[in-house]
Amino acid sequence: MNLRLIVAGLVMAACSILHAADSKELLGDPKPLVGAVPKPKLNQAAMDKLGLQLGCQAYTFREMSLFETIDVLHYLGIHNVELFPNQAFSKEKPKVHTDHNMSPELIAELIAKLKAADVKAVSYGVYKLDGVEAKDRPVFEWARKVGIKTIVSEPKVDKGVFDVIENLAKEYDINVAMHDHPKPSTYWDPKTVLQVCEGRSKLLGSCADVGHWVRSGLVPVECIKMLKGRVIEGHLKDVKPAGAAGKFEDTIWGTGVADAKGIMAELQRQGAKGVIFNIEYESSHGTELVANVAKCCENFSKFAEELTAGK
Repeated sequence: MNLRLIVAGLVMAACSILHAADSKELLGDPKPLVGAVPKPKLNQAAMDKLGLQLGCQAYTFREMSLFETIDVLHYLGIHNVELFPNQAFSKEKPKVHTDHNMSPELIAELIAKLKAADVKAVSYGVYKLDGVEAKDRPVFEWARKVGIKTIVSEPKVDKGVFDVIENLAKEYDINVAMHDHPKPSTYWDPKTVLQVCEGRSKLLGSCADVGHWVRSGLVPVECIKMLKGRVIEGHLKDVKPAGAAGKFEDTIWGTGVADAKGIMAELQRQGAKGVIFNIEYESSHGTELVANVAKCCENFSKFAEELTAGK
């Protein structure tokens, strides 16, 4: 078949998908997924005033497909999502993974779905960048096509690796945020993030998983202070003690030991603007999970109101 005809066909298909998105035809019915969960009451003006944005790590809804996740986020009023590798693409395409190997047709379909739901794919991770240009460049290229501004990663601590990563970050104007899994993972200690970022572009920094800092025996507010100017995004995760000493489980934002409001206040004190906190709730299922996420949203909004009152 003539190459021009193939390209024209792909363009027409993408335009058709985007046209459907304009009329919201790509949105699914969230009722089977959210059950009777009421929509959270969010004060967007207060959150905007605070300068912090609310999002969701798609891993939270890993038992669903990405498209179903987007429908739930639209229902909840969450406008940002962090994609994670290997989530099923859609209910109709359960064997297709959401990652940087997606075809142009799937990218067009994803962009249309996001547009219909008024949700932005703001980040992607956790994906381990190798520091090998031939392997990492396709990740940045895909991220740019989807509109992603941050790649969340846990690269090897190596100057050569970060030389490559920094160059790609600058070329594509895409952040790379180092994520902290609990001790003894590579970046559990913020000092390691500061070490690899020293003298480098502000495009490199931290994905502050505040719940995991608690699991590592650290105090999240102190970690945020230490990382001043390098917090690119965060994983909004509060935790409470569970079972054996030193063990923690997820809980609703503001009801655990992470000092949720204190974390937000410290970022406010630093003048951090545009930092997106993606809810990552790693326990519960179905309607209970959606309800927990909704409550996290409401508490985030409530703290934003309290921190900006009279300002």
